[in-house]
Formats: sequence, C-alpha cells, structure tokens
Amino acid sequence: MTLKMENLVLDKSTSDVNNASAIQSQSENPRLSLPDFISAKMAYFQEELIFKNKNGTPLVIGKSPLENSIVLQSNDYLNISNHPRIVKDQIDVLSRQKRDPLMSSSFLQDNSMIRRFEKRMAAYVGYEKAMLFTSGWSANIGLMEAIADEHTNVYIDFFTHMSLWEGIKTCGAKPLAFRHNDTAHLERLIKQNGPGIILVDSVYSTIGTICPLVEIANIAEKYGCAFVVDESHSLGLYGPQGAGLVAELNITNKVHFITASLAKAFAGRAGIVFSLNDVIRCMPYICNPAIFSSTMLNHEVAALSATLDLIVESDSKRKELHEKAAYFREHLIALGYAVSSESHIVSIEVGKNADIEIFRDALEERDIFGAVFCAPAAPKNRALMRFSLHSDLTYAQLDYIIEVCEDIRSQVGMKNWKSTRRFSGRSR
Repeated sequence: MTLKMENLVLDKSTSDVNNASAIQSQSENPRLSLPDFISAKMAYFQEELIFKNKNGTPLVIGKSPLENSIVLQSNDYLNISNHPRIVKDQIDVLSRQKRDPLMSSSFLQDNSMIRRFEKRMAAYVGYEKAMLFTSGWSANIGLMEAIADEHTNVYIDFFTHMSLWEGIKTCGAKPLAFRHNDTAHLERLIKQNGPGIILVDSVYSTIGTICPLVEIANIAEKYGCAFVVDESHSLGLYGPQGAGLVAELNITNKVHFITASLAKAFAGRAGIVFSLNDVIRCMPYICNPAIFSSTMLNHEVAALSATLDLIVESDSKRKELHEKAAYFREHLIALGYAVSSESHIVSIEVGKNADIEIFRDALEERDIFGAVFCAPAAPKNRALMRFSLHSDLTYAQLDYIIEVCEDIRSQVGMKNWKSTRRFSGRSR
C-alpha cells in the first residue's frame, strides 16, 4: 500500500512538472516560429497589402453590405444561382444516391453522369467533345499541358485571364504577349516567330472589353496557328440560347478550343474545355489537373444540368442584361469616368491604390458595392472598380448608382485621376 501511494505521489509530481513545463513553453513560444526567409516575405506582403491601407485590411475588402445594399460583385449574371429548380435537382440526386464517384475523373466511364453532361454541353456549344474540370483555372492549365510544350510559341493578349498565363508557365512554352485587342501587333509577332497557339478571352473579365474574334480567327487560319478562346464571361450570355460569342459570330469551325469557367453565368463551381478534335480523348490521361484532382460530384453536375436548362430559356434575361449594361456604361462615360467596357462587366479605371480606396469607401458609404481589382488582377497603378451587372437589376438601382457617381466626383478627386485625363483625350 505504501509503495502504491509513493508511486501515485511521484506520478502526480511528475505530471505537475510536465504541465508546468508545457505552460511555460507555450507562453514563451505561443506559436511555431517561421524561418527568417518566410517571415521576411510575409512581413513585406502585410506591409504592402494590408498595413498601407486606411482601414488596415486588404484593398479588396471594405465594409460588409447590408440586406438592401446594391451588390455588384458576383458573376451570377442571370441571377439564377438559387433558382428552385437547381436546388431541387441537387437534393434529388443527393437523396437517392448511394455512392459518389470520389476518384479522379480519369477513371470515369462513358455512361457516368459527368460524361453525359459533357456530351450535352458539347452539343449546346456546337463542338464535338467537352471535358469537365473542377474549375476554370484547372481547365485552362490542363488544356495548355495537353497542347503546348517548351517548343511552342504562345501568342497571348495582355489582358487574357491569369489561368492561361499560368498554363503557359506550367507547360514551359514561350509566351509572346500582344497589345490588348491589337490584331496588327499579333500578326507582326507571328510573322517574326512563326506558328503557335493564340490565347484570348472573348469578354475580358477586368475591363469588360470584347475580343475581335473574327479578325483573330482569320489570322490564326492564315498562319497555321491553333486558336483558343476563353468564353468564361460570355458563355450563357451571348449567341443562340447563350451558346457564346464564338457561336454568335459563326466562327466555330475556326476556333480549335473553347474553355470556360462555369462559375459565372452558369453559377456553379466547375470549368470546361470544348474541342473539335481528338485532344479531349487524351486529356483525362495527360493533364495533371484531371489526373490528380477528384472529379466533380453528381449533385454538382445535376445543378449544372438544371442551370443549362434555365440558360437555354433565358433569352429575355440576356436581352435585359445587355440593354441595362449599355445604359449604365453610357451614363458613366458621360460623367467623365474612364470606362472601356463593351459588355455587362463595367469597370471604372481609377489608378493608384490610395485613390481607389477613397472611391470604394465613398460608394460603400452609400450602400453600393463593386469589386476592387488591383495588382496582380490589374496592372500596377491601374486599379479598377468593377461592377458586374446582372439581369434583375432595376433601372431605379442603376440610376441611383449613376447619381452617386455624379455626386462624389469632387469628393474622390475623379478629375485628377490620370485615368480620367487619359480617357478624356480619346475620341469616343
């Protein structure tokens, strides 16, 4: 009995010492310290991205919108993301499904729900084949891994989405950037360097301009280049039943590949590649984003399929969106703002980060919430305020935003922005 008690006291004493040591260690080292090279990098980014701003948060984060605020930050351009048909189809699949395909898409059979949806999407856009990815980012990188290597010239518009720039880097190809929408510059580069792949967005996501697709398709055909068009911000919004700008312009037979994020008008979380050739037959087995990512789940595909049904039926919504976007653009330009947009994405170029912070705060004080685009999403010192319009906006809401933009011009120093002075010198 004495021995047991002594052991118990000894164990308790040892435990107390260990606990005290642990508490002391935690107080001296509240968290694991980083190596100096990581700490220095994070200190730099915190200073540049957070501490320089008035409210001590990243520039893209302002106030939180209220229930009645006008929020133009979402890419749900047809305002269908919470449609009851989409919700119902997801619930139906979840309720009756016994097992989800938790595997790489490389293992999927032709009769799988995803492969059936891919065939339906290909027919909708007017292409032979389609392949679904978990995101538009993965789709673009996967395509570039499949069709390019270190020997490939890749001609890319300066404003093309970062995922295609990253795709060039991933496959080791040679990037040759041409000035935004400058077909003459593109042609000169091809003459100097030889055939390759041309990468563009149909609608550019930062400034809302539209690519001269017909002219570039003709250049690609003339010089034997492959032509890739990212239709992320036009699929569902242009063309017959929303099949995209390539379909609207009747140049499907001149565009080798279309890619798209389905997190825009399709209001989901996926990416897709369309092809007129056999590349997609190989892609599940040669693209790292396909091989090493889990596939989309069936209820997610059910949502996308229901969304396709809605988009096909949404001609009136598309018409309303384009009419309202034109109205909004024209009024902002009339007020003297630097707006280059030709689409439903309406961006005001502001310039310096300090200026756009003032502009953002002035808008948010009046319950208007756009999206701040700054480096790396926009060139340095060319920060933008992007308004992503949707079809259910009312003209009263648009008029309110226009009135606010008119009233705050002096407060935000709009006339002194370099972008305003540069834009006012253009003929328009």
